[in-house]
Amino acid sequence: MTDVTTQQTAHQTTTESADGEQLATPVNVEQAVHAIADRARTASRIVARANRSHKDKALEAIGEALVANQGAILRANQKDLESGRAKGTSAALLDRLSLSEERIAGLAAALENLAGLPDPVGTIDRGQTLPNGVRLRQVHVPLGVVAAIYEARPNVTVDIAGLALKSGNAVILRGGSAAAHTNAALLGIIRDALDRTGLPADAVQTVDEFGREGANVLMKARGRVDVLIPRGGHDLIQTVVSNAAVPVIETGEGNVHIFLDESADEEMAVDILLNAKTQRPSVCNTVETLLVHKDAKAAAAVLEALSGAGVRIHADARIQGILPQGVSADTASEDDWAREYMDLDIAVAMVDTVDEALEHIRTWSTGHTEAIITNNLARSEEFIAGVDSAAVIVNASTRFTDGGELGLGAEVGISTQKMHARGPMGLRELTTTKWIIQGDGQIRR
Repeated sequence: MTDVTTQQTAHQTTTESADGEQLATPVNVEQAVHAIADRARTASRIVARANRSHKDKALEAIGEALVANQGAILRANQKDLESGRAKGTSAALLDRLSLSEERIAGLAAALENLAGLPDPVGTIDRGQTLPNGVRLRQVHVPLGVVAAIYEARPNVTVDIAGLALKSGNAVILRGGSAAAHTNAALLGIIRDALDRTGLPADAVQTVDEFGREGANVLMKARGRVDVLIPRGGHDLIQTVVSNAAVPVIETGEGNVHIFLDESADEEMAVDILLNAKTQRPSVCNTVETLLVHKDAKAAAAVLEALSGAGVRIHADARIQGILPQGVSADTASEDDWAREYMDLDIAVAMVDTVDEALEHIRTWSTGHTEAIITNNLARSEEFIAGVDSAAVIVNASTRFTDGGELGLGAEVGISTQKMHARGPMGLRELTTTKWIIQGDGQIRR
């Protein structure tokens, strides 16, 4: 998705005549998407007033329905995977697109976990009674209509729908053509479960049938959409950020760094790097650049372990000079420092000091996650203070920058901006606040 147009486009849909003939019917995409948004607004008012028990029952019903209908979901997913392979889609992207019985069970478990979390709606941030007796409360309320544009990630369809419902919002989804069959199956299951539990099906809708034109209109639907969240690669995110007329919460691609300090324990360093790079290389919290202190005792063991796990190393000249026997590496170019590989590749550079590591991170980071492996407390504190990213990790895998892992139930995305929400966006981040001011006839003097 790279181009945005404000021109109204006639979209073709098909209807069936009385004698079974398929007829093409022109659709005004702007009107159609606006109608979806208006229905979402109506639904959002109902969901916003639903109590926790009602919302939790709906989440549990969706999870049960996903498992009960996993055969249909997997058949739809297989169509998308076959189409992706035919188009030459990379293995990393196919992994993100792929569902399995295990992954569907994981989605259902995440919904069950979400149902067990406290309801953020109505929680009080702060309150006080003024000297004149006026009572103040700042309480959390739903955002309203949340839109999400993402690509090739059917799990996001379930995660965002679940988070939006629990936080009292309606959601409009644009999941992209790569996962069209899977998302259609998931949306049908979710909407049916909502209807059966007495919540409006229009609390979860999609504009996928209108393609890019629908996404363009959604981005411009100011006044109908309260916030738009893009989730995907660099091109998609920047297109949305640059062209949207509605408020956007920017989620970031993950050019994630790990700094291997000179004092790092060898066994810990190997375990962390292997997990951060190889457990699931196609996701945004996977490490992409390793910065090695010139005196790091664990350097050789880490490089050997990564190479042995099939990771392709892109190394600067100094790292090339310390490669263990049997380990090879490509020569890193400047482009490698900016790359989000999302595959079994890693860029590796040697630095003389923690300050040099921090300067490299400031130059190339996308502001997602940075980590340090060290046995030096003062060094870890220096690193924490010097990093300006949404998440900073000490002696643990970067794979923990995840809503589920951090106890948020799931996530809409990892926000790399600094306003309202930063880092994994869970329930609380899908709310805003309003002031409740209660008096007994006081007037301002």
